[in-house]
Amino acid sequence: MRRDLGLELEWVYFPLHPETPGEGRTLESLFAGRGYDLDVMHQRMAALMAEEGLPYGRRTHTYNSRLAQELAAWGDGQPGGEALHGELYRAYFVDGRNIGDVGVLVSLAEAAGLDVEEARQVIEGRTMRALVDEHWSTSTRAGITGVPTFEAGGYRAVGAQPEAVLRQLVTAASGPRAPEA
Repeated sequence: MRRDLGLELEWVYFPLHPETPGEGRTLESLFAGRGYDLDVMHQRMAALMAEEGLPYGRRTHTYNSRLAQELAAWGDGQPGGEALHGELYRAYFVDGRNIGDVGVLVSLAEAAGLDVEEARQVIEGRTMRALVDEHWSTSTRAGITGVPTFEAGGYRAVGAQPEAVLRQLVTAASGPRAPEA
């Protein structure tokens, strides 16, 4: 959709559950006492992903995504770095891997065709920390509360959305704007 509509994508990173420890947390503990049915949540997401032709696994844990965000921010500026987002998605949402683990992240950078030693230096040296901090601040000021959040022309769609919803967002954003009072 992005290519056929000529859209420019800008990733802005968001602190979803930054308190998650390095070893992760079970989804049961994350959602305990909040009235969520994990089976229903999984079925909904699996159906949405299937509609879009995306793989989706049965995760049992959530992991701290901070280091993954720092690596992805670095990857955004690398030739071929877009592939890293796909690798991160697959690792987390399909394979249930810990995307807070340095070894996992380095292997994902390698799978995306990025320089492994440079990726390791980025992660271990935390060279993208300030940029991701800035993104987190921007997200907070903008009132973002969930991921993913898609924004175009002042319109937003929050959460996993079918392509039709995202097309409506782009159409609304590119249409005439109501005059401001």
